Amino acid sequence: MLRGVIFDFDGVIVDSHPAHKRAWQRFLEFVGTPVSEEDLEFVLGGRTREDILRHFLGELDANTIAEYGHRKEQMFRDEAGSIQTMHGLEGFLEELENAELALGIASSGSRTRVGFLLDRLGLAKRFRVVVTADDVARGKPDPALFLTAAEKLKIGPVNLVAFDDAASGVTAATAAGMKCVGIGNDSSSSVLLDAGASCVVEDFRSISYYKLQTLFLSAAPAQKQ
Repeated sequence: MLRGVIFDFDGVIVDSHPAHKRAWQRFLEFVGTPVSEEDLEFVLGGRTREDILRHFLGELDANTIAEYGHRKEQMFRDEAGSIQTMHGLEGFLEELENAELALGIASSGSRTRVGFLLDRLGLAKRFRVVVTADDVARGKPDPALFLTAAEKLKIGPVNLVAFDDAASGVTAATAAGMKCVGIGNDSSSSVLLDAGASCVVEDFRSISYYKLQTLFLSAAPAQKQ
């Protein structure tokens, strides 16, 4: 029985990837490590801030990670004014709420940044639980984020569906025992399906509670919607 839905945050709840890339580009230039547009694709893979810092800058001590993380957070907030929710999200959330499903978030982002955007967009009260990278020892593709969200919702993973836009997130959700819907386009759908997504949608305009319930009950092979 479908009892709840757990959402990734960046690229799923909010269309924040362009702002993230701009903020990371500014930050890496600030610390003397400019990167190409191609290199910046790494920041969109559902990884934690610590993982991204170490990828570009090598091993760092805890104090440096905290300092750099704060600096990057400020640069992100400078870019955040243009961030909006994903198309169709509000209507989809209303459908899920009307169906009395529990809603949660499992994000690789920091609690301060996720909370900042939820408050700014008036979404904070819509989610029963919000789990972030601050709450787990290992980020995606480890299933800890999704398992922690399920535990806080007091719902077994087999009764939940997840939404994620990164292969690492799809892998994490399915490893946690959940069916997962990928959020992506023609260029990313095959990667998400290969990672284990039951289907891929471009945004929430092409899915409904009825379709989600049908997907949950179906054993049909993965497909692009």
